[in-house]
Amino acid sequence: MSEDVDALEMDSGPDSDAEGETELEGEVVYAQEFLPTYQSIEEGESVATVEQAEFNGKSDSLYFNDGKRRIDFVLVYDDEEKKEYEKRHIFQRRKRRREYFEASLMKMGLELEATTSVVDEKMMFVKVHMPWDVLCTYAEVLHIKLPIKLNDLAPKTSRFSWFTKYFYPNPDLISAEAEYFTAPFEKDRLDCFCIKDQDDFFTPSMRSRMAYYILSRAPYEVRGNVKKFGINKLLDGAVYKAAYPLHDCRFNVKSTEEDCPNERYLLYKEWAHPKSFYKMQPLDLIRKYYGEKIGIYFAWLGFYTGMLAFAAVVGLACFIYGFKTQDSSTWSKEVCDPQIGGAIVMCPQCDRECGYWRLNSTCESSKKLCIFDNFGTLVFAVFMSIWVTLFLEFWKRYQAELEYEWDTVEFLEQEEQPRPEYEAKCTYERVNPITKAKEKVPYTTCGKCVRVSLGIGTVLFWILLIVASVVGVIVYRLAVFFTFSARLRQDLKNLEPLREYVTPQMATSVTASLISFIVIMVLNYVYERVAIWITDFELPRTKTEYENSLTLKMFLFQFVNYYSSCFYIAFFKGKVVGFPGEPVYWLGKYRNEECDPGGCLIELTTQLSVIMGGKAIWNNIQEVLLPWVKNLIFRYCTSVRTEKVIPRWEQDYQLQPVGKLGLFYEYLEMVIQFGFVTLFVASFPLAPLLALLNNLFEIRVDAWKTTTQFRRVVPEKAQDIGAWQPILQGVAILAVATNAMIIAFTSDMIPRLVYYWSFSVNSYDGIERTNTMEGYISNTLSIFNVKDFSERSKPNNFTVSWSHNITTCRYRDFRHPPGHSKQYEHNIYYWHVIAAKLAFIIVVEHIVYLTKFILSYIIPDVPLLVKEQIKREKYLTQVIVHEAKLKMATKRMKPVLEKLLDHSEAETALDLHL
Repeated sequence: MSEDVDALEMDSGPDSDAEGETELEGEVVYAQEFLPTYQSIEEGESVATVEQAEFNGKSDSLYFNDGKRRIDFVLVYDDEEKKEYEKRHIFQRRKRRREYFEASLMKMGLELEATTSVVDEKMMFVKVHMPWDVLCTYAEVLHIKLPIKLNDLAPKTSRFSWFTKYFYPNPDLISAEAEYFTAPFEKDRLDCFCIKDQDDFFTPSMRSRMAYYILSRAPYEVRGNVKKFGINKLLDGAVYKAAYPLHDCRFNVKSTEEDCPNERYLLYKEWAHPKSFYKMQPLDLIRKYYGEKIGIYFAWLGFYTGMLAFAAVVGLACFIYGFKTQDSSTWSKEVCDPQIGGAIVMCPQCDRECGYWRLNSTCESSKKLCIFDNFGTLVFAVFMSIWVTLFLEFWKRYQAELEYEWDTVEFLEQEEQPRPEYEAKCTYERVNPITKAKEKVPYTTCGKCVRVSLGIGTVLFWILLIVASVVGVIVYRLAVFFTFSARLRQDLKNLEPLREYVTPQMATSVTASLISFIVIMVLNYVYERVAIWITDFELPRTKTEYENSLTLKMFLFQFVNYYSSCFYIAFFKGKVVGFPGEPVYWLGKYRNEECDPGGCLIELTTQLSVIMGGKAIWNNIQEVLLPWVKNLIFRYCTSVRTEKVIPRWEQDYQLQPVGKLGLFYEYLEMVIQFGFVTLFVASFPLAPLLALLNNLFEIRVDAWKTTTQFRRVVPEKAQDIGAWQPILQGVAILAVATNAMIIAFTSDMIPRLVYYWSFSVNSYDGIERTNTMEGYISNTLSIFNVKDFSERSKPNNFTVSWSHNITTCRYRDFRHPPGHSKQYEHNIYYWHVIAAKLAFIIVVEHIVYLTKFILSYIIPDVPLLVKEQIKREKYLTQVIVHEAKLKMATKRMKPVLEKLLDHSEAETALDLHL
């Protein structure tokens, strides 16, 4: 009711704006080249009404009642004439706008037919048809490429086709289509194109794309020199309830119409059905039915998943190697040995309340750490750095093949039309730097700087807000570790099996990871709306620019949101803790937390497992359950429990609408996963395997919901994956540095190597000894005299009897013992380790970066065969265009030549007569 009251109040003023539409000052809405069929409706001119027709009972029909004119788009609205009398006046403004909009569409050449709903008589469906002349006009405006000649180049064949054919869709159902050379459509050269049948020359996806182009630019209200336009604004203002192209049939039943291609049914059976999980995706049919933008997403997702298989196998092998060797690890044995680890008393890890503890109490966690912290992890980290380079380079090649096959090679920026929201704000004039012609823009140079500056400032503010939330989680970790250290062992004393595994460090890490995940999801929800508002305010020119701008903002936020806690554990936790006599405090109050004696790697693994697992489960719940439940509720609420025959357009209306951002969230989900797989893979070799399993499920889930639960999307042109490509490249470059630093600073590999090669034997006693890891644990734990505790950090919790007689305790660091002339200062071992870590990072980074550069150089972005096909197509296009010009010139010169010939014959006859 509130919406109705608002509409009434807004309508009371002559200059009010009920739905907050954008306005355009001036007499001409669009340049002629953007909307060639546009004709304004003069003030006082009668407005044409839409033809009414009763439903003819054909549930699968895709045509008007005459069975000839194909339905290219459907508009849905509630009929105000059938509303209650006391509310009728509220909807008059919406009715006027809708009638004007529909009259504008008919004036621009579109044909409309309205039909009352079978289920709800108050609802109307307006079917939109584009005649041949209008299709030809806008195919030329949108530079749609259409076939000119059969492709005479031999297709490439695989030597493994005898085996791979079992993993492709059934060729009897989805057959390979003939390949053509194509050229941008031109009305004046119809003879150059392969037109067998006008009804089938433009595919349904092309027709829907052109129809939407007109719908998004048709005016719906004129007040003096102010014109308002666009179906999106009418949808936002509730003038229409929905606007969508039609599916060609039901997803699980073939259409009864003879000429229906049943492409939706074929996609469900050979692609979206769970039993087809092992089959390759029918990308050509996906592109034909949903458009290039949907097709390129599923092509990228399938290629990424296939490449993950190699990484998953190597990662699983490294995990198995670590699992098999965990019991043979010398330093793990020393931790668990009662004579070594049991005899080492560790210093308290918090002030006052924490007590002394035996090193062997961390026996189980040290064994788990051996699974991930071993030499296999180093090999796997280097392998992943090479893998990510090969993935990006081979994707470029595959993308180049798709660009050619799908006719997007020359999809340049100038071919993409401006967004209606951009055009509506064009009030300032400037000289185009390329054409030197005057054009209108929505803002001055200063205004653009203000908009961009405000956007950057808002993004930085939210990133700082995420950093503040991370600091809050860190403070939680410090505070709760104090509590767990004091009470956890006592609270779990009756649960003996759990006491061995649930250490204060482990409990703190798991609970902090869960809290961090919840904070991440909440901030995502809020920032998403902020990012959209900022991008709308910046007013990008084209939809590609809009999506790229929004993509960059969202990824920067998500990068900090998802990865900040992992970066903290990997590179900051336990690095600046001081020593028991002089610990370092956060904010002067909270003592900085320390790592487990084996390092922070196991905590980083836990954090990655929680976030990756939680994110995958949450996303799948959203993608599978929510659309299904919403459709179920919608069908129940609208009482779609009738025996009446429901037409195709009404069946589609019962499905979920496609979001405004389309595939943005799908890409974002996969790129965030890509970051987890590459940035921190040195700590979790199973990440590629988990990502592979998730993606195998993700492909079919996305296919299922797109085919069965959502209305058909408006097809869009796309040449590549857009701004996600440079983002992936940036993540790949950063991954080399992060993995090298994880191995150097987070794992214990470098200190172990330094001990093994430099400190395990005495090089100066003249006795030959074999390098060994024995004694490593004792060598890496420094000694502290308990008398040197400050009053603030001195423990007063003696929960075990043996802790009363302790004179020294051990802590994780490389410092001189008490009584030394430089007591508690870093010893020579510390500086050896630091030097080795820095040398390792520099050497590994340079070797890997050099390898990446060489691979990028030797692998061409475009395959040779594709280059040849592109050149062949350009040559044929030039030849055909030249021939067409000759034919046209000949046709125009023919009357002149005939006149000259007649005149010559007349003169000859006269001469003969004389």
